[in-house]
Amino acid sequence: MDIRRVRTWIAAALAALLVCTGARAAEAPAKVVMAEIAAHPALWTVHGPKGTAYLFGSIHILPPNMRWHSPKIDAAMKDADTFVFEIPMDDTTKAQVMDFVRANAILPQSQTLPGLLDDKARKDYEAVLALSHVPAARLADKRPWYALLVLELGYLMQRHLSPDAGVDREVYRDAVAEGGKEFRAFETPEQQFRLLMPADRTLEIDEFDEGLKELLHDQGSLGNLIDAWADGNAKRLGRLMNADIKSDPKVEKALFTDRNRNWTNQIAGMLDEKHTYFITVGAGHLCGPGGVPAMLRAKGFKVDGP
Repeated sequence: MDIRRVRTWIAAALAALLVCTGARAAEAPAKVVMAEIAAHPALWTVHGPKGTAYLFGSIHILPPNMRWHSPKIDAAMKDADTFVFEIPMDDTTKAQVMDFVRANAILPQSQTLPGLLDDKARKDYEAVLALSHVPAARLADKRPWYALLVLELGYLMQRHLSPDAGVDREVYRDAVAEGGKEFRAFETPEQQFRLLMPADRTLEIDEFDEGLKELLHDQGSLGNLIDAWADGNAKRLGRLMNADIKSDPKVEKALFTDRNRNWTNQIAGMLDEKHTYFITVGAGHLCGPGGVPAMLRAKGFKVDGP
C-alpha cells in the first residue's frame, strides 16, 4: 500500500500553516513557463431542512498553472455565506502550529535525526535530502514524523507542485476577497498533525524509513489523483484512494471513515441552520460508498452530484 500518498494527502493540507515554522525551507525550483491546465472538478449540492451545502473536493497541492474555476463553481461560491474547511485557514492559527511543533517535533538534545538511523536508512535519508533540496541542518534536531512531512513537501515542490496553489487556499482567498463571508472548520491543526504522529517511537522510525524508500521510488502516483480530480471523475478518484487504504483497515478507519462520519454529523447540524455553505475538503473524502455525500444520503438528505 502506498501509504505515503495518503499521508501526503493530509500533509499538504497543513503546508500553508507550516510556512512560519520553516518547514518549507526547501530550495525553490527554477521557475518555468507552463501552459494553463483546465480542470473540471466535481461539485455536489446537499439540501437540508433549512440550509444548503455545496461540497467541493480539494487537492491540497497543485501545479500553479491549473485553472479549475467554472461558472457553476463560481456561482456556488458567490451564493454561499459560510465557507467551511478541514482546518482554519486564517493566519491566527500559525501561532498554535508553532507551539505544537516546538512541543512535539523536536528531539531531545542528546539525539539527532541521522543518529536514529541505521546505515541503510541514513543513505536513503541523504538521497532524499538531495532529491527534495531540504537543507540537512533544518531537520537535524527534528523527530522522524515531522522530518518526513517536510521532505515530502520539499519533494513535491521540486515537481512544481505548490500548497499555495491548493484548492482550499484559493477558495479561502477568493472568499476573503469577496467579503461578508463567515468561516468555519471541522478540525484543528493539532488533530491533523496527530494523524501523522505514531505514538510508538520505534514505529515512528520504521515509518520514516519506509517513507524514504517510497519517495525514492515514487512513480508519480499523486499525479494520477490530480488527473482524476481535474477530470471530475469521482469514481476513478475513489478507486485510486481505496487502492491505498483498503489493505489496512486501521488506516482507513483513522484517516477516512471516522473523520468522514464526524464531518457528516457536523454538516447535518449545519443544514438545520438557515445558511448556504461552501464546504471544501480533500477530494478523497467525497468519493465512494464511505464518502461524505454517501453518508449524507444514508441520513436521508437529498444530494445532487456525481
